[in-house]
Amino acid sequence: MGRGNHFLDIYNSLLKHFGPQHWWPGETPFEVIIGAILTQNTSWDNVEKAIASLKASGKFTPEGLFRLPAENLAQLIRSSGYFNIKAKRLKNFLSFLFDDYEGDIDRMLKEDGHILRHKLLNVNGIGPETADSILLYAAEHPIFVIDAYTKRIFSRHGYIDADATYHQMQELFMKCLPQDTCLFNEYHALIVRTGKELCRTNPHCDSCPVEYDLHKKGKNAIK
Repeated sequence: MGRGNHFLDIYNSLLKHFGPQHWWPGETPFEVIIGAILTQNTSWDNVEKAIASLKASGKFTPEGLFRLPAENLAQLIRSSGYFNIKAKRLKNFLSFLFDDYEGDIDRMLKEDGHILRHKLLNVNGIGPETADSILLYAAEHPIFVIDAYTKRIFSRHGYIDADATYHQMQELFMKCLPQDTCLFNEYHALIVRTGKELCRTNPHCDSCPVEYDLHKKGKNAIK
């Protein structure tokens, strides 16, 4: 049995255990993009508070935030942490959006995925995880998002090396799984749920569906 089958087995085990996660929370692609930038180094609860603050300001549009002074923007997103840095990152993204797409989110999202990813990675403050979250959750491109939970869970179970790079991990997932946006969306959300609740610094292995799956099939399943 190929490794890809085991990656699907783990997905099915997580889905059975947790159920659908209905990710990414956001009413519009623009909200998803702003959330993807704000969620760096903070919890989603804090991001929700920041987005609520932005909406309450009446400025929560590409043009509204683009024209808003950076210091005012920073105050509106204080709950997200590192708010001055994140205000600059949002401003960098908005400048890119207006320079390349005249502020039109729909036009940006229709861009070829490879080209858009390259452009996003050239925006100061947007790294691979944020760029891929934008591509997957806002633009609905089939690209697998890797985060710290992915590395922790799959390295602990021997599927990836502890020193694997972002792109090595992403390549493995995309090689082993069908190229399906909905699957990638749900899988990433389930990984995050597993990392937050079970595969922690002090892991709850007895409750982990991944651990159960490996024991059921035998440890040779990962070879």
